[in-house]
Parts: sequence; structure tokens; C-alpha cells
Amino acid sequence: MFFESLIGAIVLAAIHLCAGKLRFLDAMRRSQWLSIAGGVAVAYAIVHLMPELQKHHEVLRKTTADKGYNLIAEHLLWLLVLTGLVVFYGLDKAAIRSKRQSQETSNQVFWLHIVSYAIYNALLGYLLVREDRGLQSLVLYLIGIGLHFLVNDHGLRQHHKERYSQVARWVLSAAILVGWVVGVSTKLHEALTASVMAFLAGGILLNTFKEELPEERKSRFWAFALGAGGYAIILVAN
Repeated sequence: MFFESLIGAIVLAAIHLCAGKLRFLDAMRRSQWLSIAGGVAVAYAIVHLMPELQKHHEVLRKTTADKGYNLIAEHLLWLLVLTGLVVFYGLDKAAIRSKRQSQETSNQVFWLHIVSYAIYNALLGYLLVREDRGLQSLVLYLIGIGLHFLVNDHGLRQHHKERYSQVARWVLSAAILVGWVVGVSTKLHEALTASVMAFLAGGILLNTFKEELPEERKSRFWAFALGAGGYAIILVAN
């Protein structure tokens, strides 16, 4: 899957580079396509990623218990999901607070936001290689994560304006390729891979819901439900 995963990494990187050129995403009236993309991302996280996490639970539990942390061993996986959710919620709140004080986010918040999302993207690039997946699973991964990137890109572009186009999108695209290179060149412990997946699951859920739930987003319930339901059916069928 070397070449297949490389193509996948390039596709995901290209989404950040090209998403700003999709003018229908910038319409004054919130695009139904963003709600569909959000629904697909949530379906991927809940229907595919969560069950995959459960498969890794025993490895992570045993590794943690062997180190003497019996108290949290049974719950560590889900604590990591919660951590991913809380971390990205905090990042979003920091960006919103900074924008209230001026027209743009501050340099400190901008780089905190972008470096955090670069790590997030690198981890997703790493999972392209390190997860045991066939071609069909890879395609489903690219659809779910690619549409999730469209949602993320829209939110980050709103926060950071021109700095996103000039700097951030290049950093985020490069991060995916860096993660892929790390995945190809190293083999980390299964417990660490499970931890990465759990953290990302929380981040995917939060990053999607924060774009869909606020009233000012003008999201479309039926579009979101169509994306979530349709993609869930595809995942279950495969």
C-alpha cells in the first residue's frame, strides 16, 4: 500500500491547497455541501473510527496496567477521545476571543491554532500508513477525512483570513506529507497508534460539531442528516 497511501496523502494535502478556490463554499448563505461534508465526517468517526478504537482497547488497557496505572487503564481510551475534543474546543475558543479584540486573530493565537492543526494533520497522515487497511478501506478513509478537511478549512479560513491562504494552508498540507513519511519510516507501538486514533476521534467530532451547531452557521439539518446517513450506510455495507 506504499504508492496507494502516498497518493492518498497527496490528495489530502491538495484539499487544503485548493479548497479556497471552491467559491460555492464562500457564499453568504451557508453551503449545503459543508453540512453534507460534516455529516460524512461524523459518520466516519462514529461508525468506523470508534469501533476501530474498541479493537485497540485491550492493547492500550494492558500496556497501561503493566505500567502500574490500573486506575485509569479501563478508561484511558475514552479519556483520550475526550482530550481531543477538549483541546480543539479550547483552540477554537481562543481564536474567537482573539478576534473579538481585533479584526484578526493575534499572531500567538494564529500560530497556536495552526501548529496544533498541523500536528492533527500529521497524525492523520501517519494513520494513512500505519492502519492496516486495504484499498477499499483507504478510499473510505480519504472520503471521510477529505470532506472533514473541507469543513476544517472553511472554519480556519474564517478565523485567520488572508494569513490562512498565504501561510497556514501550506503548513497544513506539508504536515500531512510529514505524517505519511513518519508512518512509512517508523513503526510505533500499537498502544501509541491507538492513542493517536482516540485523540483524533475526539478532534474530528468537535471540529465538525462546532461548524454545524451554532445558529449563526446557518447549517442545513437535512443536508447534514443526508451526509451522515448515506455515508453510514456505505460504511456498514463495507
